[in-house]
Amino acid sequence: MLALGGGAALFLYVQSADRRAAEGAEFQRVFIVTEAVPQGTPGEEVSAFLEIDELPAIAIQPDIVTDLAGLEGMVTNAELLPGEQLLEARFSSPDDLAATGEVVVPEGLQEITVALAVERVVGGVVAPGDLVGIVLSTNTQSVLANDGTAQSQFVYNGMLVTRVTAGRTLTTGSSDDESTEVGAFLVTLAVTAPQAEKIAYGAEQQEDGNAGLWLTLQPEGTDTGGSSLRSGENVFQ
Repeated sequence: MLALGGGAALFLYVQSADRRAAEGAEFQRVFIVTEAVPQGTPGEEVSAFLEIDELPAIAIQPDIVTDLAGLEGMVTNAELLPGEQLLEARFSSPDDLAATGEVVVPEGLQEITVALAVERVVGGVVAPGDLVGIVLSTNTQSVLANDGTAQSQFVYNGMLVTRVTAGRTLTTGSSDDESTEVGAFLVTLAVTAPQAEKIAYGAEQQEDGNAGLWLTLQPEGTDTGGSSLRSGENVFQ
């Protein structure tokens, strides 16, 4: 009984101390994370993971987000966990992340890497965060259904580049006399499963000398209309 009474007295004392500490304290509305927010979530979508609470100023971190409208065009640069105060430091522009090589793979997608010569990656200017189009171009040795006819066509537009390893040098041949330096770029793309299959097929055909993949840089506003299958029959039309 004495222990129980002492515990109750201690609990009431702590509550009283908390009230005394908060007396006269300035309270402020704060956004609190209620559900885990994945890295790369657009700022416009985080409101669904938040609630508003009021905390004394002494408990509020200095760089809290006070206006969700200011997060437009930003993305989370780390996973946000339940109970966190919403902080400005947790958000970055997609360009800033791309500049550091940190491009978040959109949920549901996976990554695939292809090795391409410099001239196939817009002269080497393709960078993480860029959107690219992919042209598959076959020659007359292609094993596609149209065997014997060289053809070219866009297979995808707006593909997200997540990583680029630039300036890789390969040495081919079994001796110094046969060695040739080949400049290449390893370009990693965020893709769906069907897209990965088609890109892998094109890359295999490229390795066999039957086809090739070409990337086009597609900044915002790029017109991707008017594409059609090109062959010797219509390339000059």
